[in-house]
Amino acid sequence: MPKGLTFLPSLALATVMALPLAAETKPDASTVVARVNGEEITLAHVIATVATLPPNYQQVEDDVLYDFIIEQLIQQQLLGQEQEGLSNLNALAIENETRSLLAVQTVNALIDEVVTAETIQTAYDARFAEFEGEDEFNASHILVETEDEAKDLKAQLDDGADFAELAKEKSTGPSGPNGGVLGWFGKGQMVPEFETAVVALEKDQVSDPVQTQFGWHVIILNDKRKSEAPELDAVRDELAQDLQSEAIQARIGELTQAAQIERPALEDVTPGIVRQLDLIQE
Repeated sequence: MPKGLTFLPSLALATVMALPLAAETKPDASTVVARVNGEEITLAHVIATVATLPPNYQQVEDDVLYDFIIEQLIQQQLLGQEQEGLSNLNALAIENETRSLLAVQTVNALIDEVVTAETIQTAYDARFAEFEGEDEFNASHILVETEDEAKDLKAQLDDGADFAELAKEKSTGPSGPNGGVLGWFGKGQMVPEFETAVVALEKDQVSDPVQTQFGWHVIILNDKRKSEAPELDAVRDELAQDLQSEAIQARIGELTQAAQIERPALEDVTPGIVRQLDLIQE
């Protein structure tokens, strides 16, 4: 059993007898799996219990889970038979849970209707139909400690020195051994001074020395491009969530407009009343 999976302790006085099925009877939701003092527990109760278990419970092997759930329901039935009825608090909790479950059913039905492969594709096409992309840059740099060193490097580069070789030899940055290559990046991914210098460069142009918090840089712009629209699979969940939210809010709006909703003005009711549990306790 997974850690945290607990059941009521076995009740020594409870006698549970197996309920054999007739050989020709195929089990269905109404099939009785146990009787407790004459009250029936059905296969439907077992299946519904398993369906609402959290994910870690779902990892339990079926033969183990089946037996434990039945035992749990039997023990709950035994304990429940000690009561004549629900407390006011628990009765209200059931009313709230019923309201919530009915709302969830409506939402799930709405989602099944509005979130389909076709509607997701339509939403994707609409969002990215006029996608122009953002500027992306591929640059390399040589990082040194002083401005004089950076100026000397710039002079060597202007005289035809190989940028990658100088980076391997002189750069103190982690990209030095790789020829100073930083790869592709967009705006906002580099410190402001570095980004400003890169944006001002033309392809294959080398910058004047640029100072940042890391030191002095000499930068070359290797290439520039526009970012591409993301693949559908990368934004599918986001699009589905947007469709769900829009549909739910629209439906709530429609229902609100058609409904008669009253909110009586209540005197002497302050927000703190929500914590007065004694009001609903018997």
